Amino acid sequence: MSHTITKIGALAGAAAVAAVLAGCVPTASANGPVGFDGVQSATIQLEAVGTFVSPEEGGYEAAGRGSGFLITPDGLAVTNNHVVTGAGTLKVWRGGDTTNELSAKVLGSSECLDLAVVQLEKGSYPFMDWRKEDIGTALDVYAAGFPLGDPTFTETKGIVSKANTNGETPWASIDGVIEHDARIRGGNSGGPLVDSDGALVGVNYAGNDELDYNFAIHRDAVLEVIHDLVDGTDVLSLGVNGEALVGEDGVGLGIWVNSVKSGSAADEAGVEPGDLLTRMEGVSLATEGTMKEYCDVLRTHGQDATLSVELYRPSEDAYYRGQFNGDAITAVPVVGGGTDDAASGDYVTVTDDSGSISLEVPASWSQVDGAAVTDQNGTTWEQVSAAPDLAGYQGTWTTPGVTVYASQAAAAMAPDAAADLVTADLAAQGCVSTGREPFDDGLHAGVWEIFTGCGGSATYVVVGAQDYTGSYSVIVAAQAIGDADLDAVDRVLGTFYAAY
Repeated sequence: MSHTITKIGALAGAAAVAAVLAGCVPTASANGPVGFDGVQSATIQLEAVGTFVSPEEGGYEAAGRGSGFLITPDGLAVTNNHVVTGAGTLKVWRGGDTTNELSAKVLGSSECLDLAVVQLEKGSYPFMDWRKEDIGTALDVYAAGFPLGDPTFTETKGIVSKANTNGETPWASIDGVIEHDARIRGGNSGGPLVDSDGALVGVNYAGNDELDYNFAIHRDAVLEVIHDLVDGTDVLSLGVNGEALVGEDGVGLGIWVNSVKSGSAADEAGVEPGDLLTRMEGVSLATEGTMKEYCDVLRTHGQDATLSVELYRPSEDAYYRGQFNGDAITAVPVVGGGTDDAASGDYVTVTDDSGSISLEVPASWSQVDGAAVTDQNGTTWEQVSAAPDLAGYQGTWTTPGVTVYASQAAAAMAPDAAADLVTADLAAQGCVSTGREPFDDGLHAGVWEIFTGCGGSATYVVVGAQDYTGSYSVIVAAQAIGDADLDAVDRVLGTFYAAY
């Protein structure tokens, strides 16, 4: 299996490295680790057979090959996550010997770090040890593996051009990467990068043939998580073999799911191969065509946290919402802007007439107005309002409802000023403010304010904010009459966004 292009960096200091190396996975044996001449004997080729779904080809059953290497005499080996995750069967050959097929089991993996540890069947194996010295620029390195799925072992020579580089890839987000010029090709994924003594420097995982860039996951980044992977604990992982997908215009669309690990959080949530993950915890995914946002959510909350997710399922032309480690995903009926048709289900998605604004409201709030409006300063705002009775919502304090405004023209407006556009006359209506507080939903930052006693008993909630990139301002104004309406307002605040 292969991929092309980059990665990120930030390494531990020499003292920390020495401490990690000292406590690493045991590598001692009667014969000790191999030297440079034994690298081939400790390098493996893996064939993963399974059903995958690609954006171009749809579903198919295929066998993909990658590389890996042994790190203990009893058969523990390291490879890439994208080589093995989601596979139904896994076959291994060592040192290019195709006459001796070995079985293997995946112990632990990480889609963000693009790492996996596998256990070969019982035996006594040659293995590699990790380099103990610093990894510096101009260090001679060698990339080993089986490119293009060929059983012929190859080894290319180069030097470390950057010992610590920044970057992201469509299939990983790693805090330590080496850039080198020992050429790697498809099928080399997961193979070892070694020094002139045959000691491990990193795990090859990405290359760009056109620019002749080659990248390896830094030894230090591997050693930080190797114990967990060996123990069967996945790291920064929900069980997705995914890749950031971009449109023809270069705009990120989301994380495409090629396959799903059985029994994982993604599997239990109902995610399927062929799904496109678009948002997690209110954060848009793959905005720049990488896994960065997806992995940042996992780094912030942890892989075991309950995480909201939104996805599109092309096979059904349907949108789903739900949670990892929580409520399984369910289809979300859509009501277009300006319609008054109620959709089935508890909540529906409504949009403005331009399709820019989207949010979820109770299905009973079936009257929708999606026409744009102009404020007293002459600024145009896209707008969508929803309520069970729009006239009652807009003219009285007895009907619940919500309005969301968004404007690129007002992108520079301060959040307080945006909120003031809809709060100026509330005191005259008997509304009492509980105080303006900071607001941050993972996509927008600004202020929010709750008013009680409006018209005697209604609650009014106002948000004024800007998106993180500063490309638009947004205002949310929601009216609640009872507890059920407050639940609806919570849903609105957790789902509104604008796409420009």
